[in-house]
Amino acid sequence: MLHAVSAPAFCLTYSKNLHYPRYSKIPSVKTSFFVRCSVSQSNNRAKVEYTPWLIVGLGNPGNKYHGTRHNVGFEIIDSISRAEGVQMNTIQSKALIGIGSIGEVPILLAKPQTYMNFCGESVGPLAAYYQVPLRHILLVYDETSLPNGVLRLQPKGGHGHHNGLKNVMGHLDGCSAFPRLAVGIGNPPGTMDLRAFLLQKFSSVERKQIDASLDQGVVAVRTLVLNGFDHHVNRFNLGQKYKYHKV
Repeated sequence: MLHAVSAPAFCLTYSKNLHYPRYSKIPSVKTSFFVRCSVSQSNNRAKVEYTPWLIVGLGNPGNKYHGTRHNVGFEIIDSISRAEGVQMNTIQSKALIGIGSIGEVPILLAKPQTYMNFCGESVGPLAAYYQVPLRHILLVYDETSLPNGVLRLQPKGGHGHHNGLKNVMGHLDGCSAFPRLAVGIGNPPGTMDLRAFLLQKFSSVERKQIDASLDQGVVAVRTLVLNGFDHHVNRFNLGQKYKYHKV
């Protein structure tokens, strides 16, 4: 079980009367807590509360899958963890999680340990436990329809035949109106089997492109958490779309 911890600019607050989102089953435990950010304003002593973000990277656990195409979601979470100083050291709802903040906004980073096709078993319960609304559940996953290393940030969408996304939607009562950050990994060459392609490591050239995209992904997530879907996100997507195009 997670315990309340103190951290700059935000706190964990207990709530005995927890109202769970309709897309998740109510757990048997009656008393739980949620993440809330309270910042004192020196001028009028008022407190500003921020809605937390649940940021989930999709992937497969274990060294066998480390560095494979299907695990770039995990890699983005690791990059955010390092950049924001969030320790990933707790297991909850079948996921490795870490609690921290981006600026003054509280975030919960998660890497489901259920394997890709069952990651919704982590996302649904975590969203309910921390009272995170759909609009603040950000999924990070690999996308074959995008060129390798190209990112795309969207406020909602379908599952696009991605088994991880499909399973998450199933555990969110079929809802798809949650943000997602897609990390392009390209298509399998020739007649190569898709599953074999997903579980393959990147070539040296592809690895450089992915490493660059990890840093860009951190910036994109930070911008989204602090500003929402504004013109900065539109500019980011446009820059990603044409970043490999030579003028």
